[in-house]
Amino acid sequence: MTETDTYSDSGTERDRLADPGEASANGERTRTRMDASAEESADVEERTESERESERITTCPECDGRLATDTEHGETVCSDCGLVVEEDSVDRGPEWRAFNSGERDSKSRVGAPTTNMMHDKGLSTNIGWQDKDAYGKSLSGRQRRRMQRLRTWNERFRTRDSKERNLKQALGEIDRMASALGLPDNVRETASVIYRRALSENLLPGRSIEGVATAALYAAARQVGNPRSLDEFTAVSRVEKMELTRTYRYVVRELGLRVQPADPTSYVPRFVSRLDLSEETERRARELLEDAANAGITSGKSPVGLAAAAVYAAALLSNEKVTQSQVSDVADVSEVTIRNRYKELLEASGTVSA
Repeated sequence: MTETDTYSDSGTERDRLADPGEASANGERTRTRMDASAEESADVEERTESERESERITTCPECDGRLATDTEHGETVCSDCGLVVEEDSVDRGPEWRAFNSGERDSKSRVGAPTTNMMHDKGLSTNIGWQDKDAYGKSLSGRQRRRMQRLRTWNERFRTRDSKERNLKQALGEIDRMASALGLPDNVRETASVIYRRALSENLLPGRSIEGVATAALYAAARQVGNPRSLDEFTAVSRVEKMELTRTYRYVVRELGLRVQPADPTSYVPRFVSRLDLSEETERRARELLEDAANAGITSGKSPVGLAAAAVYAAALLSNEKVTQSQVSDVADVSEVTIRNRYKELLEASGTVSA
């Protein structure tokens, strides 16, 4: 080793001994940069691995084709080349099969969906009225008395306050009237929601439960597009027509319900079915009402009377025998109304009466 080399080494060693803190800081910075670089490379590698994994799952590894899942055989197959990418996958569905709705309901292990048509939305437990055990054997006298007491207390706990008792009575009334009028479940559900809103906003004081329930059902039938006349509601309700109309206006105004005017064509299928007329008569009745609406003569007139007159006129045009009295009984309107509307409909459509 030369003298210069010795001096240089000794100088370097002297510098390190003179400032040990700076040397330590340099080493720490070097290690920090190395750690950061290692972490960054690890993140890049992890992202690349996850991207490769997702690409492997969504595309075929052989031809990059689209994968399709065969749930029946538990396989994932390429739809282009037919390669089986994955097999023996876990089936998370039920282990039983059903071929109709009744069999599906009997095998299902969950209860019925919640519904607004019941005061507790169907979440409570019901105790059956049959005094039999799980094997179909009759219970003893002591067990029957015990079950009856359980039913009594169960019914008390289901309706614990006045609002729940009110709701239970009203929803039962809605269900009774809807069944008498042949209204579907969506109308009953809508009426139940309207009554719940009226109850929560304290609209019932000073009004009968039957009146508000009837008004809610009448509004729901019109909202859903399956209306019935006021006379039909009065026939099955326990309130007078005047009280029904007054309560209906109050509920609609206070709840801000948007109820469109009843369409006369919504009454036509029911009238045609009750009179046992043909489809041609129904089609012609709809055409007569459409021409009348275009002519602007339906405004301010009863939709039930217009529908009855259209059915009567269409039956005559189709050479089907029906009298004004028969149509009047079915539609619950007077024969005078049918005659007046009948002439107006024929004039609006340009058809000359025979």
